Amino acid sequence: MLHCGDLVAPSTLHAIIGLELPIHLIHGNNAGDMYHLSRFALEHRNQLQYYGQDGSLELAQRRIFMVHYPHYAKAMALTGDYDLVCNGHEHRAVVERIRNIKGGVTLRIDPGTVAGVSAPATYIFGDLQTLEFETRPVPI
Repeated sequence: MLHCGDLVAPSTLHAIIGLELPIHLIHGNNAGDMYHLSRFALEHRNQLQYYGQDGSLELAQRRIFMVHYPHYAKAMALTGDYDLVCNGHEHRAVVERIRNIKGGVTLRIDPGTVAGVSAPATYIFGDLQTLEFETRPVPI
């Protein structure tokens, strides 16, 4: 699971930590309680990786970059150093192919808002092997 920021209350992680999925998390401009978020990440360090403002990681042989802001994400996608760049902040789901300076294509994804803030509540489900992604509504 990749979380693209604005986790205001770290206590909300209790709802998903029991699923035992690996979680990669950055903060956004609504960072909330960063002290407790850092403590929670340390307590669950085998399952939760907290990167701070941005993070670079590799999953399923794919290079991934995460940041909250779309302008920063678009710039990182242009470098061609990543297969996938994920961001938040827009509060609307986006799956975009960006032609990079190395002559290839980098996917930029914003999952939208799981809270339904100013747009329908969505998340993006995808396959890192095929790089196929789809927007899904959050069940209410």
